[in-house]
Amino acid sequence: MPFPLQTDSESYSFTVLSLNLLFSYILMLTLPDLEFFSVVARSRSLAAAARALDVTPSAVTQRLQDLERRLGVRLVTRSGHRISLTDEGEWLLSRGRAISDDIAVLVDSFAARRGHVVGHLRVLAPLGFGRRFVAPIVAAFASEHPDLIVTLMLSDRPGAVSGDSWDVAIHVGDPREGTFTTHTVAPNGRLLCASPSYLTRWGQPNSPTELARHRCIALRENDEDVTLWRLRAMKRAVQNVRVSPVMSSNDGDVVRDWSIAGLGIIARSEWSVADDLRQGALIRVLPEYQLPDADIVAQVAARGSSLARTTRFVEALKQAMTPVPWRTASAAPGTGT
Repeated sequence: MPFPLQTDSESYSFTVLSLNLLFSYILMLTLPDLEFFSVVARSRSLAAAARALDVTPSAVTQRLQDLERRLGVRLVTRSGHRISLTDEGEWLLSRGRAISDDIAVLVDSFAARRGHVVGHLRVLAPLGFGRRFVAPIVAAFASEHPDLIVTLMLSDRPGAVSGDSWDVAIHVGDPREGTFTTHTVAPNGRLLCASPSYLTRWGQPNSPTELARHRCIALRENDEDVTLWRLRAMKRAVQNVRVSPVMSSNDGDVVRDWSIAGLGIIARSEWSVADDLRQGALIRVLPEYQLPDADIVAQVAARGSSLARTTRFVEALKQAMTPVPWRTASAAPGTGT
């Protein structure tokens, strides 16, 4: 029996009362309530939550008040335009997320038995790499699985995006730390490059130390120390070179274009400049030296590690990157980050 009851009337009455209270609380909440509150909890303000939900701020306020009334507790506190969770709100967020994840796994499992991929797949990727390579893969995956809802978020600082807002995060280089499952999708090196016109005017550096007198351009992303270039030749110690950028941007496409225009030396991902190197628009600088690799990796949030939509999307990523596009053929035009 799922609920063993004692025979005496007092224990029986207590058990019935407990069950009635349990069912009463269950009826107070629905899965849409949990999903709604999760969005509110991730937002800095009710106005931000309204934008995320595509409703008016007054609608969010009214629904939140209704939820608090049904539960009989205050879930958030308001300070000016900002909100923060109460202890009860933190508890509801934690338990509600676990319940939502369990239901998502259940629904996903039944759909997978029928050969369907369902649910909401949220993908996070760097701005340039995501626009150039990930977006076409997402489009093909969504076309193959029409019952799936897909959101692709592109950011020049993907490492700073909350882990609660994505299911699969794609990184160029070191992934973030945390309880994630990490898959290597494709190899990717980092190269020093400059245009022929720049090298004609300023000369080709013969050693890493000579970079200090050259015009260098920095790509500022993910809060990295982008002015420290770590170079290593075969069987030699790493040489750390501190450059003083004359130009910088957080957009890889801009940085690449500046270098092609002859404005300076850049340190860029292989995927971004492979075509330019083949076509002669850029030339390797210090080709005998290597920068640290920046492989393409996909991280899966713990809650989605067993879901069909995440596992199959990671498989689609790996398949699309085999063979490695920037090493075997002309990569599609696009931006770089």
